[in-house]
Amino acid sequence: MDTLEQPNLTRYASLLPDTGEPGFGVYVHWPFCAAKCPYCDFNSHVRHQPVDQERFTAAFLKEMAAMRQLSGPKTVTSIFLGGGTPSLMNPSTVSAILDGIAKEWHMPEGIEITMEANPSSVEAERFRGYRAAGVNRVSLGVQALNDRDLKFLGRLHDVEDALKAIKLARDIFPRMSFDLIYARPKQTVEEWERELKEAISYAVDHLSLYQLTIEEGTPFFGLHKMGKLVVPDDDQSALLYEATQAITAAEGMPAYEVSNHARPGAESRHNLTYWRYGDYAGIGPGAHGRLTRGPIKLATATERKPEAWLELVERDGHGVLDQEQLGYDEQADELLLMGLRLTEGVDLARWQQLSGRDPDPKREEFLLEHGFIERIGNSRIRCTPSGMLILDSVVADLAC
Repeated sequence: MDTLEQPNLTRYASLLPDTGEPGFGVYVHWPFCAAKCPYCDFNSHVRHQPVDQERFTAAFLKEMAAMRQLSGPKTVTSIFLGGGTPSLMNPSTVSAILDGIAKEWHMPEGIEITMEANPSSVEAERFRGYRAAGVNRVSLGVQALNDRDLKFLGRLHDVEDALKAIKLARDIFPRMSFDLIYARPKQTVEEWERELKEAISYAVDHLSLYQLTIEEGTPFFGLHKMGKLVVPDDDQSALLYEATQAITAAEGMPAYEVSNHARPGAESRHNLTYWRYGDYAGIGPGAHGRLTRGPIKLATATERKPEAWLELVERDGHGVLDQEQLGYDEQADELLLMGLRLTEGVDLARWQQLSGRDPDPKREEFLLEHGFIERIGNSRIRCTPSGMLILDSVVADLAC
């Protein structure tokens, strides 16, 4: 396939630069999809009748007002429209949501506003409508670049649809990313290297590359349990991961997080807010949030079922079912869990302030000696590439 013409990178300058601070994000969850993928355990739902977008928009705006009461005045640094399939929304719905966010919080010009989209639901007119509404970054769920594996993954698009969507996104939006899933059944390192290099030739500045995981409650989980779906073992998965890191680094798109790769300056600002343990308001069915007021950090979670969430919001003004005050120890653990995913690592002073202690010297020394972590000067600690392969274990050791 021919490499797409490279865009003019100077147009990225209109987005505000990354300050390195955690920031404050707003996440809006559109829970509807045209079909449920067999690997997906996200809060997504298929409806065979048209969704009442005006009613859901009114509910989003109501819940925003409730979240504004919890968060207090904030300056928004990023917005993410996730799902589900947000590209099933009408442009007028997106416009109303973004206007609502600007009403509740301070929303400077030039912040990153991302929308997830599936190639099967992409139309040029709708993309232009989203751009006019204010979306300046799109994230496409491509997932594979061969039709056999797209069918296996339950996707509704083929490679031709994916390439059309990528071209449209590149032409219309200042920034664009797309996702691929690897470590698929019987996938060899050589096959993945070819596919990844092809993907990089289409990418502009960002790729999200996820290993296929078998999640409980999905159709793939049942097939895997019965032995009808066999995924690469740990050794093969490690080889695929190492090939991913080597190729993306060589092509100028190194990992800045376990699964995310970008050219310098093109990292996802919204996802950095999560990984840097910033605050974010979660709005919509099944959305989670973290909101700090003084010494208190609230963890919020809303009703997952769309229609039940809708009724709750219309009755109570919000769909929050769970609101927990996180103690300092819990915050310190979350900071480690999120921050060690990043190549930039964790700010030790911030972790020490929350936890009230230094890392255990013996555990830290063990991880250092075995090459799983490293210090960055005296102020930060991060996982090495080897440590990223056993990230959960590293976090558990340091958190003790």
